Amino acid sequence: MHAISFIQDLAVIMLIAGMVTILFHRFRQPVVLGYIVAGFIIGPHTPPFELIQDEETIKILAELGVIFLMFCLGLEFSLRKLFHVGATAFIAAFLEIVLMIWIGYEIGSYFGWSTMDSLFLGAILAISSTTIIVKALGDLKMKNERFAQLIFGVLIVEDILGIGIIALLSGIALSGTVETGQVFATVGKLSLFMIVALVVGILLVPRLLAYVAKFESNEMLLVTVLGLCFGFCLLVVKLEYSMVLGAFLIGAIMAESRQLAQIERLVEPVRDMFSAIFFVAIGLLIDPKILVEYAWPILVITVAVVLGKMISCGIGAFIAGNDGRTSLRVGMGLSQIGEFSFIIAALGISLQVTSDFLYPVAVAVSAITTLLTPYLIRAADPLSRKLASIMPRRVARVFGMYGDWLRSIQPQGQGAVLAGMIRRILLQIGVNIALVVAIFLGGAYFADTLGEYLSDWVQPLNLQKALIWGAALLLSLPFLIAAYRKLKALSMLLAEMGVAPETAGRHTERVRKVIAEVIPLLSLAAIMLLLMALSASILPTLELLILIALLAAGVSALLWRWLIRLHSRMQIALMETLEQSQEDHHR
Repeated sequence: MHAISFIQDLAVIMLIAGMVTILFHRFRQPVVLGYIVAGFIIGPHTPPFELIQDEETIKILAELGVIFLMFCLGLEFSLRKLFHVGATAFIAAFLEIVLMIWIGYEIGSYFGWSTMDSLFLGAILAISSTTIIVKALGDLKMKNERFAQLIFGVLIVEDILGIGIIALLSGIALSGTVETGQVFATVGKLSLFMIVALVVGILLVPRLLAYVAKFESNEMLLVTVLGLCFGFCLLVVKLEYSMVLGAFLIGAIMAESRQLAQIERLVEPVRDMFSAIFFVAIGLLIDPKILVEYAWPILVITVAVVLGKMISCGIGAFIAGNDGRTSLRVGMGLSQIGEFSFIIAALGISLQVTSDFLYPVAVAVSAITTLLTPYLIRAADPLSRKLASIMPRRVARVFGMYGDWLRSIQPQGQGAVLAGMIRRILLQIGVNIALVVAIFLGGAYFADTLGEYLSDWVQPLNLQKALIWGAALLLSLPFLIAAYRKLKALSMLLAEMGVAPETAGRHTERVRKVIAEVIPLLSLAAIMLLLMALSASILPTLELLILIALLAAGVSALLWRWLIRLHSRMQIALMETLEQSQEDHHR
């Protein structure tokens, strides 16, 4: 009977969604709106018939829609694009989140809601909807425009900061106090996981896909891609992070493979089906009674979301150096809330700290802002032209001077080359240290399991810890040596730039040499102290620690060149994959 009711639900959803979207397409309206209207028509709150029997199964299918939408966004958004929009994404996302939390809290206080309701409302309004924006931009055929790439960058930063918001809210709800350290630790671990996943994934996944593609079987390639997608999402969930973020990351990794165009073609029909179910599921949640009862708060919150996000994201994009038209398009494209807001609203209910009305209100605001999103994106250009025509000349001149000033402070000539070198070295050092930290954290995480395997041969707990910590150090040696060499190169560069012959005179070379030797050694010592702090649970006694350090030093001395070659091969393989994918994208 369950199978029959499921097939009935699926038939109803697809038939109604198909008919409604045909009408929307005929009237040149975005398809997303048709899906939401279809969900509202067949929903449990719309009389006279209850057409859906098994809402839970539909919600599970809707989750698959979110995964496929995020996965396809990852496929379309390469790492190089993320680096290009980095400053804009961070500034706009940070301004938006701070302003929207404050606006939401003030609105809740104005309506006399409790402190926790107001605080959660602010968090609900802070994060824009990735899935809705991706679908709207896709329908409008604007995904490849510059403002869309900036929007995608902002959404990624929002998802990372959103994890910190959830940790912060959980701490406030349970203890009544803000545990800032816990928030920074959560965001730090998430950033570390992203770096390691991208580096390891780009080394392995494109090669696996290239091997599977040799069989020239679309079926085999599709099954492999879906297996990797769901497997990686499961790993991310096990690590207590967002499944949405996992889907995006594995998509970004596969975007660096030479089979990208083939993967996109194979996954597109599956994505379209499940994303349709996701948007229909949003429509199912709309309750007309809540819309009527809380009509005034919903209207106020909707206006606050649209204006607040338009202003905060637009200003953030402008501060980062974008022109007024692009900044306005970014702000208007991000003017809605969605799936992340539902997660935060559900958190308040599960922790029993928010009122029952908050979740339906969030759904109603999300539905209305979703309906508005395509129109706002379309209206951005006419509005920017109108604002430009009525803007006083003095204000326009000030904006123009700000843009000129930003361009003037950019390094030029040799300064730009040196700045680029320093950025590249710092990035390489950061990636190597992240990989080392991940190895030690992995050792600490799996210490109990590894201890059980070792207990048959090694009984003392301290010796088990020494073996696990020592193994982590030996595995880390290629990356530690690479970090040390990059630090030395950076120190030499900074010494050349910072110690002028006019200042140091005949001691110039000696001072430069001292700086070039001391900075890397001090940095390496600081890295080791950090690793000892992070792996405190598997840290052996001081005597064993000294023995491990001497052993590692001996291995490094004996295998120095081999370890350097090993790391170089990995780095070359990573760069080759990125460069090949870039060439394929240009073709």
